[in-house]
Amino acid sequence: MREHLPEKEEVPEKEKSEIFFTHPLWSNKVEYILAQVGYSMRTFSHWRFSYLWLHDGGWSFLIIYIVMLFLVRVPLLLLEMAAGQRTRQGSIGVWKIISPWIGGVGYTSFMMCFMSSLYLNVVNAWTVTYLGHSFHFPVSWEHCPLLMNSSDFDPECAQTTPAKYFWYRVALKVSDTIEDGGSPVFSLILPYIVSWCLVGAFMINGLKSIGKVMYVLAPVPYFIMLCFLIRCLLLDGAIVGLRHMAAAKISAMYSMNLWRQAGIQVLYALGLSHGATASLSSHIHVSNNCLNDAFFVVFMHLGTMLFSTTFIFCILGFWATVTTHRCSEKLIILGELPPEAQPPSNLLDNPTSIFTFWLNSLPLSIKNMVLRHVPECSAKERSTFAFLSFLEALSFIPASVPWSILLFLMLLTLGLNLMIGTLQGILTPLQDTFSSFRKHTKLFTDPMFPLVAVFVLIFLCSLFFMRPPGIYYIRLLSEYWVILPTILVVTLENMAVGWAYGARRFLAELTILWDHPIHPIIRWLWCYLCPVVLLVLFATTLFLLPQKTMIYVAWDSSNSKEVLRPFPSWALLLMIVLSFIVILPIPTYLVYCLTHGIPFKSPSLNQSIISSTSLSLMPIKEVQKEETLQGDNQISD
Repeated sequence: MREHLPEKEEVPEKEKSEIFFTHPLWSNKVEYILAQVGYSMRTFSHWRFSYLWLHDGGWSFLIIYIVMLFLVRVPLLLLEMAAGQRTRQGSIGVWKIISPWIGGVGYTSFMMCFMSSLYLNVVNAWTVTYLGHSFHFPVSWEHCPLLMNSSDFDPECAQTTPAKYFWYRVALKVSDTIEDGGSPVFSLILPYIVSWCLVGAFMINGLKSIGKVMYVLAPVPYFIMLCFLIRCLLLDGAIVGLRHMAAAKISAMYSMNLWRQAGIQVLYALGLSHGATASLSSHIHVSNNCLNDAFFVVFMHLGTMLFSTTFIFCILGFWATVTTHRCSEKLIILGELPPEAQPPSNLLDNPTSIFTFWLNSLPLSIKNMVLRHVPECSAKERSTFAFLSFLEALSFIPASVPWSILLFLMLLTLGLNLMIGTLQGILTPLQDTFSSFRKHTKLFTDPMFPLVAVFVLIFLCSLFFMRPPGIYYIRLLSEYWVILPTILVVTLENMAVGWAYGARRFLAELTILWDHPIHPIIRWLWCYLCPVVLLVLFATTLFLLPQKTMIYVAWDSSNSKEVLRPFPSWALLLMIVLSFIVILPIPTYLVYCLTHGIPFKSPSLNQSIISSTSLSLMPIKEVQKEETLQGDNQISD
């Protein structure tokens, strides 16, 4: 029988890489789960969650958030995990396989992931800057600097708090408006390079090194949060913060805007629509039960939010009592309060009781002045909360330096987790799409360094956000621009699986792989509830967003204070153009499918998936050799 077999033909190296390229797998499931959990712990989402809890309903917001979490977020997270895992593709290829007509959403998702990567490491550079200054004693944000050859404080710092002065004038050297230009801030260059060196070192061997690093990067923030929680519960005034945390506004349950905010937070917090979740899932075995993974990641996220919110409210309660001392002193110096409003010098010994006794002993007119002016020192801006209000509160704690170091270590590990997941969401689809990337799953394996080229491109583009007005552009992108594209992408992903490919068909294939049935509620959520919620969320956001004045908190150097400024019309136009460019691939790819006769429904995914036999974290050549030997054995049989 064997003499009739055709002779083997030599396959060119290029075609061989096309045929035999397979995704490497995580060494074990623990590394995969840690990577997903690390990517879901977004730094901004912690402060935004606490901010919404404080200002938008208290426990009422939590109830709405949990409802949205389990009825919308779990099924959508499962959808992205299952799609990446079943197709073994990143964000670009996965939706072409599931629903060709909606395949353009993969390019949109990829571009959103790329846009996020441009400023995430800039934020890490801010953290590295503060971490470096934390080893100085006293730390730079506790006292105003002295003028050169003088014993007087810097007058600009004397008009504000040392924490704000350090943030705006020393760390960022921020401009007064977004219209101002300037070159990248020189003092941020070294921290920025350090951030990229850390990311590069962690990703140097691809999934193999990422998986090992996750054993440290993912758990460390939880350990530090536990330390903060224990310490903050012992602070005087913590009970005040916990009382605010326990408050609930029942009327807020009927607020459409609060439901919309909770919905946006649900989609934003886990990074849905950016493609990183699907990319990370594409490296796990196709028979993995991703439903359990989705529930685990969501429960970890919810626990993390409650955990961090508790110690944030505790330290805010402490800060709200102690800061009155410094705030009153500052207002007396500025002439806005009379000298009689000077708090007692022993206020820090027992802030709650001494402050209450002192305030009640003041004449009624002075007491009213204190109550009217002191709230000007309160925390108002959520995006810079960690670098301003929270850090200023830490400076009042005895032995504040170690706690400052722990804070910025926590922020740095959270930022690195997010950056690694985001970069994996960029590199995986590039390796799927372009053969030059397929041969190089490690960072340094070829003189051409194709993956290093991606890092260098992002590095250079990110310098734009390191200029003095950089923080204003980051706010424009992260607080306004990202909302509508995120909702649109998630909606189309939901339609691709639920309606185009067919939820019943998709779940039936998962049932065969998992060897146990999946509850039909998942199909009901994919087909009916999630699309309705997403469409309502998209419509209300599209209606309310133009009516809202888009503002940013800027630094007024002439008065040394924060001021609210509206974004200029050209910035809004830039946001619209950027949204158009990112969304353009969706209709473009649809037209391509129509003109080339590509069917609306995809064939079974079983025809599109490469066999997972013998896939592991071995070099591609070994995978090719093993699969070739298996092919020879099948022919001989």
